[in-house]
Amino acid sequence: MSITELRLAELWTVTSHKEDNMEDRLKKQMEFMLEVDKSKFVRRQTYLSDGIRRENDAEHSWHLALMAALLSEHANESIDVARTMLMVLIHDIVEIDAGDTYAYDDAGHMDKREREVKAANRIFGLLPKDQAEKMMDLWEEFETFETPEAKFAHSLDCVQPLMLNDATDGKSWREHEIKRSQVMKRNAKTAQGSEKLMEYVNGILDKNVDKGNLKDE
Repeated sequence: MSITELRLAELWTVTSHKEDNMEDRLKKQMEFMLEVDKSKFVRRQTYLSDGIRRENDAEHSWHLALMAALLSEHANESIDVARTMLMVLIHDIVEIDAGDTYAYDDAGHMDKREREVKAANRIFGLLPKDQAEKMMDLWEEFETFETPEAKFAHSLDCVQPLMLNDATDGKSWREHEIKRSQVMKRNAKTAQGSEKLMEYVNGILDKNVDKGNLKDE
């Protein structure tokens, strides 16, 4: 077993069975799994690569998890890949209740934290207590942006929609009349997770400004 696998196993080791017997634990775990299926119905603003429909949160999170596995060599610091994969898989679960807040919706971001904390407490609270606490801790780790894993996860979260916007000839950007300066603000911390991915971001932005998909402001 690799070090990464050991760390992931350690993360989810059951610390106590005093609260629940195994039958109760399984019931709570399956209730949680059914609840998070609702992520498939949370629509984002970014279009899929065919430009026909918008992606949903489940598709977005799956994409990030695969990116974490394959692009980890571009992280600025050594990361626990499995932990990062799990982090990006759960980072948007709160949107089941809180809804997707568009990256460039300033008004929506004013109460975003309040809405998402409330959602996290309810949704993760469906799990057995020990797993609920671990999920909440991992979600908060992503939010606080302090660990190498959280920084790289944020880089991926910013780069993935940019990649899809490029693939669809800036469809979502054009619909919302997005400016280059807005995308740069959104990617202000991308280099902290991966300088290499920030280079990729700059190249995509240059190309789409030249094509008129982004306003050069």
